[in-house]
Amino acid sequence: MQLILYSKPGCHLCEGLQEKLEQIHSIPLELEIRDITTQDDWFQQYQYEIPVLFWVSQAEETESKESTFGTSHNSVGDATRTTFFLIPRPSPRASIAQLEQMLQKLLVDPAQ
Repeated sequence: MQLILYSKPGCHLCEGLQEKLEQIHSIPLELEIRDITTQDDWFQQYQYEIPVLFWVSQAEETESKESTFGTSHNSVGDATRTTFFLIPRPSPRASIAQLEQMLQKLLVDPAQ
């Protein structure tokens, strides 16, 4: 499961979520951390929202997907569709097990 975490240095909510995600071992995770202070467009979009977490799904399909997790962004090329699903920010008090359960549900049905 590929995840993108938009974050910035010194954000304790971002660091807490990153630490919890790194402790999940039952799901193979690829976690990419994007520092919003390195690109103006990221900063403008996420400065008041971080941490922001996206699930990156790649599939060989041409139809658009809808998700109750928020807006999905698509890019089409070579018959592979990459879709970015916005994952609702978990509570900072959520345990690692609760975070893991939320991610497991995404894997089963991304349109929940």
